[in-house]
Amino acid sequence: MTETLDLRDRIRDVPDFPTEGVIFKDLMPLIADPVYFAETIRRLADWARPREPALVFGAEARGFIFGSALAYALGAGFIAARKPGKLPRETVEATYALEYGTDTLHVHRDAVSVGTRVVVVDDVLATGGTARAKVQLVEELGGVVAGVLFVIELDFLHGREKLAGYDVHSLIRY
Repeated sequence: MTETLDLRDRIRDVPDFPTEGVIFKDLMPLIADPVYFAETIRRLADWARPREPALVFGAEARGFIFGSALAYALGAGFIAARKPGKLPRETVEATYALEYGTDTLHVHRDAVSVGTRVVVVDDVLATGGTARAKVQLVEELGGVVAGVLFVIELDFLHGREKLAGYDVHSLIRY
């Protein structure tokens, strides 16, 4: 596939979701299209590969989809951030603000070894709360954040500001 394939063609706007006034960027049509999904993962991997991550870190749910496919493409491992009560062993947690509320992520305490290079990935960079929480979790466990990667970035929410000092990249910016 070429860089001329416009990934935006498979992203659907859903007004007033999850709350009134929010325009949700639905990536499920992109994920459902094998050509567009493969191209998305290729572009994510092209950016991540030179950063030499041993692990890719994604949060539920769409972060699992993009993160696990990216880890596979890179030959890296995948670690998952989950909602409270979903992981069976000792965890560390980070609570963060969303554009429409707050949430908490947990990761197993032994998920990242000291010095391990990790690329944090998610579908959308909005306010930056989720990404910042994942960066904090990686660093709390002694890992090195090799980069923070998104399919979409919503510039008007200024989430990149919460990731100042990190190598951040988005495939699509609105």
